[in-house]
Formats: sequence, C-alpha cells, structure tokens
Amino acid sequence: MTTPLLSVKDLVIEFPTRHGPLTAVDGVSFDLSAGEILGVVGESGAGKSLTGSAIMGLLDPPGRIASGEIWLKGHRIDNLSHDDMRSIRGKRIGMVFQDPLTSLNPLYTVAEQLIETIRTHMKVNERDARTRAIGLLDDVGIPAAGRRIDDYPHQFSGGMRQRVVIALALAAEPELVIADEPTTALDVSVQAQIIDVLKEQCTERGASIILITHDMGVIAETANRVAVMYSGRIVEIGPVKSIIQKPLHPYTKGLMGSIPTLTQADDRLTQIPGSMPRLVDIPAGCAFNPRCDQVFEKCRIERPFLIPEESRKVACWLSKEAIASKDVK
Repeated sequence: MTTPLLSVKDLVIEFPTRHGPLTAVDGVSFDLSAGEILGVVGESGAGKSLTGSAIMGLLDPPGRIASGEIWLKGHRIDNLSHDDMRSIRGKRIGMVFQDPLTSLNPLYTVAEQLIETIRTHMKVNERDARTRAIGLLDDVGIPAAGRRIDDYPHQFSGGMRQRVVIALALAAEPELVIADEPTTALDVSVQAQIIDVLKEQCTERGASIILITHDMGVIAETANRVAVMYSGRIVEIGPVKSIIQKPLHPYTKGLMGSIPTLTQADDRLTQIPGSMPRLVDIPAGCAFNPRCDQVFEKCRIERPFLIPEESRKVACWLSKEAIASKDVK
C-alpha cells in the first residue's frame, strides 16, 4: 500500500479558557495522495484555516493541538521542535495565505523576499537565486518579471500580489501547497486566473494542494476530492464529482443549493437557516441539527461519525449505511 503524502489522524485543536477548553477542530482525519488536490470547504468558523495552520505548525497561541497526529510521507511532524518544523515549512510544505498584502513584508522588495526564501532552503548563490526568482515570477504570470522583481509589494495590484505569494510558496519546490482562501479579496475574473496559475504550477511541479475555501464553485473547477467541514468536523468527504452531483449530508446539499446555475428557473436560491454555532454553544449530537430540516431525535443526542457510503464518507444518521446497520431507531 502506498504511503500517503499527508495523513491527518483524529486532529483536535483547543483554545484554553478560564471556563475550560474550547474545541475548534474536533477529530478531523483525512489522507492526501501525491499530486492530488483536496478541497476543504465550509462556512467561516468551520475550522478550515485552523486545520491548515496546524499542518504548517503555525497555530497562534493559545491555540494548540490537544490530540491527534499529522504525518508527512510516513514521518510524524506535529510533535517536531520549532527549528525542525522551520526546516519543513517552505521546503516541503508551502503556503499561500488569504491576504497577500499582509503576508508580504512591505519594507522589503519582492526580490529580497524571494531570494531570501530560495537561499534559506536551497544551496544556491545570490545570482542564481535571483535568476530563479525571476523565473518564478515569470511562471506565475508577472509581466516584465526581470524589472518588476525590484518593486515593493504596494506597487502591485491585489491579483499580482497574490501571484507573488504563489511564487513564494513554490520557491523551494515543496511537495505540498496549502492555499488558504487565496482568491477571497479578488474580483471574479482575477480569481479564475489565480486558481488556474496555482493549479498549473503545482501540477507541473508534481505538488499536492489543499485548497481551503468557502466557495463550492471553486472546488468544483479545481479539486479531485472535497472535504466538507462544519463546526470543526468533517461531515462529508469524497470525490468532487460524486459529492457535487449527489450530496448526501444535509449541509452539503444546502451548500450546493446556494450556488446559482444557468439552467435554474427558481426565483430564490436554497438558504440554510441560522448560522454556525459558537465554540461555547456547539450542540450535542450532530452539530448541524439546529439548522437541519430533516433532524430527528437521535441527531440531537448522539454524534454521527463518518460512515463509508458509495464512493465517499458521510457523517449523518440519515445515510443508507447508518439505517442499514440499524443504528437509527
């Protein structure tokens, strides 16, 4: 059996408070194969970005990994020292952050930031690092890269800054790139360009991608598999095509129903009532039960775990496998 590039096992992330710990990510597990693109989708507060930050070793205190394991190519990385994790960050795992303006240092030119990143992880001299940096900018679609490399971040548009951030993430040829909502602040036409650049560059380099987003449309166009998160838990995971064509979890159905289509004749889109629960108010049983129009008594009492069904796994007491196993009464 081939070892996954990345394996996340029962990940739990907590924030300690004087009233007790708050669980922000609760038992998340998934594998990622080499060259695969995994979409992670859900509303704000679902735990998507926290999961990505945990993989990178960039959880902001007091947040911490309370339990679970993260493995990269058969080696556990969640228990590494700060220095050991720094050697992995950038070299083996790159990250494209949500806001390119805050993820680039405004006091340094793009050249200085790219060259430093390249020389930190690769044994090259200053001249070769600059040549590589210009090549990266050219690859991600920066016009006149040889001249613009000496500009400061504020001299680039939002879309061009995000291209620079992608170049930084790819600078040391990582095996995995985590893209945390890389198109949120950009207009629709630029969003499509950025996703295309990210996908194309990672495919050419053989890198895997975890694409974190709230946009199911982006997932449909980009990913091989999708993990749908709600309130810190994965509620459905499987091939993109299967989940888009036939979502099984009521939350996934709501997400898909909220996307307008060219053939849709209805006047109104599907609306999921209510909002994501706060960490202090996560309900018992299925966390989605207060917003679900198919809820029944068991949903309010017992938490459903991911159950294999068809080509995916779904955490719902209404799934055929849960009913067939007589867990639903």
